Amino acid sequence: MKKIPMRKCVATNQQFPKKELIRIVKTPTGELKVDLTGKLNGKGAYIQNNLDALNIAIKKGSINRALDVVLTEEVIEELKSIILNGSTV
Repeated sequence: MKKIPMRKCVATNQQFPKKELIRIVKTPTGELKVDLTGKLNGKGAYIQNNLDALNIAIKKGSINRALDVVLTEEVIEELKSIILNGSTV
C-alpha cells in the first residue's frame, strides 16, 4: 500500500493528507503565492481547505509566523475564493 503524505495545518495544528490542504509558498524572491500544484519552489505552509481554518490562521498570524512574511489582502482574497469555489488540484 502506498504511503499517504501527511502535512500539518498551521492554523489548527492537525495532520491531514497533503491533497486535502492548500499550500501557501514564500518563493525565493520573497513573493507570497498560493500553490495548488504543490510543486512551487520555496518555503511552504499548509492550511485546511475551509474558512474557519483561514480565519484562525489570520487571527493567530500563523501563516505570517510559519513563512516569516506579512499576509497580504490579495493572498487572503485568493485563498477565500479557492476555498469557496472548492478548487483543489
